[in-house]
Amino acid sequence: MMAHSPNGLMIRKLESIFSLCEEERQALARLPVQVTTFKADQDVVRIGDRPSQSCLLLEGFTCVYKLTAEGKRQIVAFHVPGDIPDLQSLHLKVMDNSVATVSACTLGFIPHEALHDICNRYPRITAALWRETLVDASIFREWMTGIGRREAYHRMAHLLCELRVRLTMVGLVKDQTFDLPITQTELADAIGASTVHVNRVLQELRADGLIRSKGTQVSILDWERLKAVGDFDPLYLHLRQDGNA
Repeated sequence: MMAHSPNGLMIRKLESIFSLCEEERQALARLPVQVTTFKADQDVVRIGDRPSQSCLLLEGFTCVYKLTAEGKRQIVAFHVPGDIPDLQSLHLKVMDNSVATVSACTLGFIPHEALHDICNRYPRITAALWRETLVDASIFREWMTGIGRREAYHRMAHLLCELRVRLTMVGLVKDQTFDLPITQTELADAIGASTVHVNRVLQELRADGLIRSKGTQVSILDWERLKAVGDFDPLYLHLRQDGNA
């Protein structure tokens, strides 16, 4: 069951990176959202698609990915509730990547026509959505730095730090514990390592007393040490808060 209304979750996420006034919050609350459920491992939009709506993630996790000619997958982003994974389709009419569910998901679809209308009427909402896409680009730059220059152990620590902060901003972390329904294969496709290496790295993080995991639940046991291991600075998330609350 959703802890937030579809529009309320979107507003909460946007307000983590942009200050909205009450009139703007009310306008966003009136946006039409068609809620649909998806199973795990389903494409939401594919490369080459020309969507007429953007999807708001309400429950679960999605990923953005691309495939090589040989069919090898690189995940270039994970999205958490409150995110709009294909917001760029509002202005880039042809998708240059695919968005897929990682877990069972609930998605809310917002027509582009409605998004264009609210942007025309509320310039600061345009700025908020623009900032959202700029933050996505900032996260991508940080991921590229990690894949190019950090060892797998440090890349995994960094990813866990990032997800902990992003989930905290939408109220999905309790007592340093959060749900992470991402398989080791998907983690491998995200950090550019083999599944065997990912398994070994997670074991090392547990053995070093940094995390505890049970099923899909992950608990951060030593936040400051995990940040140090992951070379994690939340600056690139451009939050209105420091991300440590």
